[in-house]
Amino acid sequence: MEKELAKNYNPQEIEGRLYEKWLNKKYFHAEVDKKKKPFTIVIPPPNITGQLHMGHALDNTMQDILIRFKRMQGYNALWQPGTDHASIATEVKIIEQLKKEGIDKESLGRDGFLKRAWEWKEEYGGRIIGQLKKLGSSCDWDRERFTMDEGCSKAVTEVFIRLYEKGYIYKGSRIINWCPVCQTSISDAEVEHEEQAGHFWHIKYPIVGSDEFVEVATTRPETMLGDSAVAVHPEDDRYKHLIGKMVKLPLVNKEIPIIADAYVDKEFGTGVVKITPAHDPNDFEVGKRHNLPEINVMNDDATINHNGGKYEGMDRYVARKLMVKELDEMGLLVKVEDHVHNVGTHDRCKTTVEPLIKQQWFVKMDELIKPAVKAVKTGEVQFVPERFDKIYFNWTDNIRDWCISRQLWWGHRIPAYYCEKCGEVVVAKEVPDKCPKCGHTHLKQDEDTLDTWFSSALWPFSTLGWPEETEDLKYFYPTDVLVTGYDIIFFWVIRMVFSGFEYTGKAPFSKVLIHGLVRDSQGRKMSKSLGNGIDPLEIIDKYGADALRLTLITGNAPGNDMRFYWERVEASRNFANKVWNASRFIMMNLEKAEAGDSVDPKTLTDADKWILSKANTLIKDVTDNMDNFELGIAVQKIYDFVWEEFCDWYIEMVKPRLYSDTDETKVSAIWTLKRVLTISLKLLHPYMPFITEEIFCTLKEMEGKNAEEESIMISEWPVYEENFAYQTEEEAVEIIKAAVKGIRNVRTDMNVPPSRKASVIVVSENERVRTIFENSKVFFATLGYAAEVTIQKDKAGIPADSVAAVIPEASIYMPFADLVDVEKEIERLTKEKIRLEGELKRVKGMLSNEKFVSKAPEAKIAEEKDKLEKYTNMMAQVTERLQHLSK
Repeated sequence: MEKELAKNYNPQEIEGRLYEKWLNKKYFHAEVDKKKKPFTIVIPPPNITGQLHMGHALDNTMQDILIRFKRMQGYNALWQPGTDHASIATEVKIIEQLKKEGIDKESLGRDGFLKRAWEWKEEYGGRIIGQLKKLGSSCDWDRERFTMDEGCSKAVTEVFIRLYEKGYIYKGSRIINWCPVCQTSISDAEVEHEEQAGHFWHIKYPIVGSDEFVEVATTRPETMLGDSAVAVHPEDDRYKHLIGKMVKLPLVNKEIPIIADAYVDKEFGTGVVKITPAHDPNDFEVGKRHNLPEINVMNDDATINHNGGKYEGMDRYVARKLMVKELDEMGLLVKVEDHVHNVGTHDRCKTTVEPLIKQQWFVKMDELIKPAVKAVKTGEVQFVPERFDKIYFNWTDNIRDWCISRQLWWGHRIPAYYCEKCGEVVVAKEVPDKCPKCGHTHLKQDEDTLDTWFSSALWPFSTLGWPEETEDLKYFYPTDVLVTGYDIIFFWVIRMVFSGFEYTGKAPFSKVLIHGLVRDSQGRKMSKSLGNGIDPLEIIDKYGADALRLTLITGNAPGNDMRFYWERVEASRNFANKVWNASRFIMMNLEKAEAGDSVDPKTLTDADKWILSKANTLIKDVTDNMDNFELGIAVQKIYDFVWEEFCDWYIEMVKPRLYSDTDETKVSAIWTLKRVLTISLKLLHPYMPFITEEIFCTLKEMEGKNAEEESIMISEWPVYEENFAYQTEEEAVEIIKAAVKGIRNVRTDMNVPPSRKASVIVVSENERVRTIFENSKVFFATLGYAAEVTIQKDKAGIPADSVAAVIPEASIYMPFADLVDVEKEIERLTKEKIRLEGELKRVKGMLSNEKFVSKAPEAKIAEEKDKLEKYTNMMAQVTERLQHLSK
């Protein structure tokens, strides 16, 4: 024997070694092969700032399960890996690093900053890739991409120019979400709405030329510095006479008009609304309709600018306080109401977002989104589970133009150039030699970069060589499944879908498998602030990657959050130990008989056929579940089969045959053990790749089969075979199992130790049932702790004191004397009788004592009465047993 399994399962010893082997053998690598059907998954590219967390571990385990499953099924499986530059997240990290060194971003300059950013990427960008490898991810690392590598950057420029030329990209003033801390615009998807306690300030605006006032209510008093008008509903009788008049804007002392607009809700508040076009998206629209000036009163850091008069330079909240105080002193503050409202905050830094008017680049969405909506409606793109359609449509139905420019340095710079003489804008791949309008030779590139999702939206095809018509693109695209969390459906999924249709004419994938969050054992989201995050690498170091993977998938249903328990990792590791020890046992018994590749079905026993039939059904069920993305259900079936049917039942059933020198079915037993172990390992491989590979390769080596199926990774996925469906034998062994369980229950109830054997008499009028027990005598005796097994038609000759276990169509009897040492039992029961007599005497004495009955609490009396009933019943049983034994 060349090799054997180590005595104990030690993941630390096997995992790194096997992963290196897989890499060296190029098992993960996929090349165009027209003879095979492709199956492609693109990885959701983790940020280069990333550290592997539980969400990544779940996401990538699911992808790896699917890719390993399809690879074994004979598909040309490509799992395309890579990382994302993650503009804002990375820039924030680098600024933090610079701060520690006392360096200011601005003083470093753009080129200096980008040099530092690339150095940072070189140092930390590959860290998460190394961690994904520890998880066992079988990505094609030879194809690793980065969203800012040459090819992906070329794709981004190409897309920008195409959209611009079609009129889908434009530059314009819009209200955008501005983060005063990160000093950049952010998309709607990056705004988190949270409930905050705030106020409604009711302020009087005096009407010019009269003593009248209108009363407005606002949650942001500081924005009144930029008011251009006051609006009322055109049909509001209270204010019709005021339309067209002017009000004096308090604190600013300028006159602004009262306008009529249907946007105003007559029923809400006072029915009068201040209009600040530069600081509110709805007001912006009203302003456009009425040609109102757009007055921005805020700097990028949310301090008041030169339009704010004496408040210039103050922070927005400091100015608010002072203005409210002054309005109160002037008698213009009517009241302040408490008000809980939804406030937008930046999901990165948690700062309250300021709606500001700015010149930005936008993508026009109304036409682009149409094919993306149609694809999900027609089923060309399907969500698993389907309920996530709603979230998707909710977003697409309310789509706004996408603000794509970011005031950051790290990212894809916008390919737009401005003539310094005439201001002409030129969008081009390279800086133009001269202005096409005036011929001036000095053109300056736009300072802004593109939203990080602009490049990751192209990921499924940019990674395969688009815009070039590469062989890879033609063969591996469209991809098959996208696996992602429900939290980035709108950030990423929708954008990939409309981009796929716009640039390739096809949906980028046909299925979107959605998973939930991994929460802590109390159901809380894992976060730094709560300190409840669990490091997947710590679990891998302690228990192995296989145990972590099994824990994450067991019980996991698509789209649902899951809770993480350490006890479940222990259970997964125990399962790995069980598989290891069972495999070792099988291998240690291999030399007892030479079992070839095939076996004569006539030599198979009922037990062999039972487990082969069970394994055959398991293949069908697991394959169906995996095809339907029910990964958690599939692995639970494998787990139950391996632990219970195979290890706890079948291996115990075959032991007497393996240990017997005369048993002629030993070859069949060893052949069946090997076959079922191999099937189990293959089905388990996508979930637990390392342990299954180590056992599989050791088994093949012991059989001297190195060339054929040299790795479980590239072995064939098992298929259901009609000739292994043994329905009759399956039913037969289930009858034996029921009998064994019955015997074990009786023995447990009577505290009979396993070492004490008893005669077992099987009684059944049904000849078929008697034959089943006759055929299974060898292992039935072992499993049922039987000294001998007798099978008969009726109860003739069975001792009267025998104990019975009843199953459908049969009764199993065991003589009482075989189970219990009568003398010892009489001694024990006599002691118990004396104890009960004492207890009964005490209880009866208390209950017949009038003082006790009249003074004791009712609960105490009830308790004693319960004891009397309990001890009386126990006494009756003990007395009956003693009479029975003393006959």
